[in-house]
Amino acid sequence: MRPPVGASPGRHRAYTVIFGHETQAGRLFDVLLIAAILSSVVVIMLESVTSIRTEYGGALRGAEWFFTLLFTVEYVTRLWCVGRPITYSKSFLGLIDLLAVLPTYISVLIPGGQVLTVVRILRVLRIFRILKLAHYVGEAGILIRALRTSRYKITVFVLAIVTITVIVGSLMYLIEGPGNGFTSIPRGVYWGIVTLTTVGFGDIIPRTPWGQVLASVVMIMGYGVIAVPTGIVTAELVHSARSQAGPECPGCGQRGHDADARHCKSCGDSLRQ
Repeated sequence: MRPPVGASPGRHRAYTVIFGHETQAGRLFDVLLIAAILSSVVVIMLESVTSIRTEYGGALRGAEWFFTLLFTVEYVTRLWCVGRPITYSKSFLGLIDLLAVLPTYISVLIPGGQVLTVVRILRVLRIFRILKLAHYVGEAGILIRALRTSRYKITVFVLAIVTITVIVGSLMYLIEGPGNGFTSIPRGVYWGIVTLTTVGFGDIIPRTPWGQVLASVVMIMGYGVIAVPTGIVTAELVHSARSQAGPECPGCGQRGHDADARHCKSCGDSLRQ
């Protein structure tokens, strides 16, 4: 984002403070903004506690409206000082800024809608810019690429799990029956999911010998089920990390070269062997 061409000194100053982080005023603004974001989220969380809401509901509601008006002014100011306000409003951070103020206004029409304002916590992502942690964003990119690359394998795995749980749930409905809590096939599928994922709520348990045998098999399968997606994503993470590292020097083993590099930056050996 850039300030508009030919903008007044006031708009340039506002842009420098709001979007810049090199000046002292810009850093102070970012720190105060994050403090306000975290405070508003705490207010929403406290308001959800019945005992606290009963005693301090009015004060918490007033604080929520204060933060909402504050963020509304900030959002309008952001649109005012950028060169392309529509482009900013459609960006990821722009949409988050908008979603941070809408729920409180919606709560006027739909009681309880202000709970959705916890989305403001996403605005803390700006701390990456404040603390100059942009390299963490690059690491997050590797993770996203790994998940995107492994999506087909994960999809096949999930479909296989769904198939297993449907079969197991149907068998448990047949073996145990309504008398033991398995009142329907969906109820049996629910038990299969809970058991296969090793959660084990214990609200439904098999009571017949054959049902317990099947449950034991499902429990053992659960340990293997946990390992499969972990292995898939880990393999893709390693592959993505190696791909980003660039070609490896056959001479010294140095990595980190550019993708189009022809010679090692450490020993000068050819990378095209």
